[in-house]
Amino acid sequence: MARVLANDGIDDSGRQILTEAGIEVVTNKIAQENLNSELKNFDGVLVRSATQIPKDIIDSAPSLKVIGRAGVGMDNIDVIYAREKGIRVVNTPEASSDSVAELVMANMFTIARGLHIANRKMPKEGSAIFKDLKKDLSKGAELHGKTLGIIGFGRIGKALARMAIAQGMKVITYSIEGQDVMIHLKQLDHLGIDPVKVKVNAYSKDTVLENSDFLSLHVSHATGSPALIGKEELSKMKDGSYIINASRGGVVDENELIKALDSGKIAAAALDVFENEPTPSKKILNHPKISLSPHIGASTKEAQKRIGIEIANKVVQALNK
Repeated sequence: MARVLANDGIDDSGRQILTEAGIEVVTNKIAQENLNSELKNFDGVLVRSATQIPKDIIDSAPSLKVIGRAGVGMDNIDVIYAREKGIRVVNTPEASSDSVAELVMANMFTIARGLHIANRKMPKEGSAIFKDLKKDLSKGAELHGKTLGIIGFGRIGKALARMAIAQGMKVITYSIEGQDVMIHLKQLDHLGIDPVKVKVNAYSKDTVLENSDFLSLHVSHATGSPALIGKEELSKMKDGSYIINASRGGVVDENELIKALDSGKIAAAALDVFENEPTPSKKILNHPKISLSPHIGASTKEAQKRIGIEIANKVVQALNK
C-alpha cells in the first residue's frame, strides 16, 4: 500500500479520495528538522506553505514519487531538482483563487475606511475616544470609481479583477506576459443574462504604480531575492494610495513600507504575508496603518475542500502512473 504524508493537513474530502484509492494517509505532522529521517518511509508528501522540501530532503526520500503543494506557489519546494529525479510535483492553482481575491477585497474595504484602526482602539479606549475616532475616520474612501493596479495577473489576479470591476473599480495590470485580457464577470451569471466580458488593459510596471489608488500584489518570490516593491517603487506610487500583499512575504520591503506609511506617502497597507513568518517584526505588527492577517488568503472552508479534492486526485493519478 502506498503511503502519503499530509504534513500540513488535508481536508476530509481529499483524504477520503486517497483512502478509497487504497493509499494510506498520515496526517501526524513531522517537524521540519526530522523530515530527513522520516520521509524515506513515504511514497508521497503533501505540503502547504509551512513545510519546506529542498534538495537534501528530496535526496533523503528514495521512495518519493509525488510532491503535492496544496496551494499555488511552490517556492517552498525544489521543483526543478525533484523533477530531475523523476518525482512528480503538482499543485492546485485554481482552487483558492476566489478565497484570496475575496480577502484582498475585504482588506481594501478595511483600510479604505479605517476599520483596522477602529477595531484596535475601540475595545481599549471605548467611549473616551469615540467622538475623536469618528472624526478621524470620517475621511475614508470609497472603492467605487477608484483604480486598482494588479501586479501579477494569473488566476488570482483575474479573480480579483472580476470582483473589483463588479464593485465599480477600474482595473489596470502589469505582468510578465504584458497582454490585455478579456475576463468573464462570473459574478453576474446569476442574473440570467448573457455572459459579460470586460477587457483589462496591461501596462508597464511604472504606469501601474503611478496610476493606482490601490495596489495588489500576486507574484511569486524566492527566498532571499530582492523585493519587487522597494523604496524606488513606493516613491512612484500616488500620494495617499493603498497597498495590499497577499502573495508572498518579501515581495514588499517592509522597512521601506514603514517609512512610506510614516511619511504619509502610503495611506495604509494590508499584509497577509510577511518577511519573517511566523514571527513578523514588532514594527509591522504594531504599526497603526497596517491591517494584519496570519497568511489566511486560501484558508476558507470552501477553498480547503476544493484544494483537498484537487490535490488528492492529482496524487492518485501520479501514484497510479
